[in-house]
Amino acid sequence: MRRLLVLLAVAVGACGSPRPLGLEERPADRVRVPVSSVHYREYGSADALAEALRWAPGAPVWVSAHRGAPPPGLSENSIEAFEYALNHAPALIETDVRRTADGVLVLMHDETLDRTTTGTGRVDQTTFAQIRTLRLTAEALGAEDRVVTAFRVPTLAEALAWADGRGVLLLDVKRDVPYPELVAAIRQSGAGDRVAVITYSLADHERLAVLAPELAVSVTVETEADLDALLAAPIDLSRVIAWTGIGPPDASVVRGLHERGIRVQAGAYGEIDARAQAAASPLPYSVLLATGADVLSTDQVALAALAARNANLRQREL
Repeated sequence: MRRLLVLLAVAVGACGSPRPLGLEERPADRVRVPVSSVHYREYGSADALAEALRWAPGAPVWVSAHRGAPPPGLSENSIEAFEYALNHAPALIETDVRRTADGVLVLMHDETLDRTTTGTGRVDQTTFAQIRTLRLTAEALGAEDRVVTAFRVPTLAEALAWADGRGVLLLDVKRDVPYPELVAAIRQSGAGDRVAVITYSLADHERLAVLAPELAVSVTVETEADLDALLAAPIDLSRVIAWTGIGPPDASVVRGLHERGIRVQAGAYGEIDARAQAAASPLPYSVLLATGADVLSTDQVALAALAARNANLRQREL
């Protein structure tokens, strides 16, 4: 009998985690209801992550899920969307971090709650307790209006805990979040092995590097002047990822970055994603791949992941 019970327990566990609760059933404090994802990306330390992010000849093309790249019915910057993305590829997960009125770091792109939640008002003027009562909203397939979901606004701490053993978060940190608080949150979660921080200026990059030299950092390098400034800055290039903007990057900038072992992330969201979605084809991503981009930032993870897989197969055949 004991053996039978053990076998039953294993069988139940193999079926995956419970299905998400319905809108009325979900407790107010419930955010994370994990499901079984297909793909994972795990590193043992911040150093191991930095090494994995380095570029070298033959390095595979990766995908980055922009705001989690939610499909219709799932909310941007939600853990549920992150898990959906990981069912298509071991994607990097780009997400936005803001600060509530009482100092809690949450995942939210906009300055206000109006577009993506059932609430209104500025995030930085609303307490976390108030935000936690709200539901996230999402785009509905074939409808102009957004729909109310069963999901809540996650905290950064919850996202860092979710990412442990699962994936890497690219943190787009908004200006209302002080770097010392961000670094403290990452270190408290022991999450240096699963985050890279997005910066928008070399001054911000240098400030962050002083506070947390162990962290991987994304920096904008769109032009040769940007590249020259990066190379002249007192920055550890072994922990840098380059963002080259939306659309095909400058080929000479890509060459200069690759010569220093720096990965190149280019944005497909917008026009390129729209063309891929309309054609139900990965071919539109070729304009990014042709210029040397090796991370595709996308709202269409399934199609971009297919483009990445095809590119990686071709590379292995050479």
